[in-house]
Amino acid sequence: MPVVVDVETGGFNPGTDALLELAMSIIGMDEDGWLHPGEVMMRHIEPFPGANVEEAALEFNGIRLGHPLRPAVDEEKALRDLLQPVRQALRDSGCKRAVLVGHNAHFDLSFLNAAIERVGYKRNPFHPFSCFDTATLGGLAYGQTVLARAVDAAGLDWDKSQAHSAAYDTERTAALFCAVVNRWRHLEELEEGKHF
Repeated sequence: MPVVVDVETGGFNPGTDALLELAMSIIGMDEDGWLHPGEVMMRHIEPFPGANVEEAALEFNGIRLGHPLRPAVDEEKALRDLLQPVRQALRDSGCKRAVLVGHNAHFDLSFLNAAIERVGYKRNPFHPFSCFDTATLGGLAYGQTVLARAVDAAGLDWDKSQAHSAAYDTERTAALFCAVVNRWRHLEELEEGKHF
């Protein structure tokens, strides 16, 4: 079951750098087999004790730690809040594991796995290493590997002012993933039609 994930972090090292935002969107499929993005769920996260937070990372993602309108929770609560709906969707669908979909997916998966290990979360619904990468899929389908450019090439909207928010990037990555998979399915249907 594909689940789009995006993280905003305090650096590039999942073992030492803070996970600051985590967002997810469970991909759904209608009765005709077309994919559609699910609701985006997001949590602001307090840096874990001793976490490194690079000033350059905060400048890049625009996160203001300690801002009164940033309702941050600890990693354990964020993971419980976001992983429980994924576990429920797995039960409802009969799937065994969720597969992380992300733009440069291994980066997101590495931070998610590090947080899960740090808090000792026992029922990780995600496959430990398999993922779908929309940087690669965007390159294949549209000739673009940068998220904004791939989204634009897919004919989807992109708002530069909202970029680098985990919620917005998750929503746009989910739309891109569905566009690529649905485009492929549409091409297969056209190809099958040629044989009749």
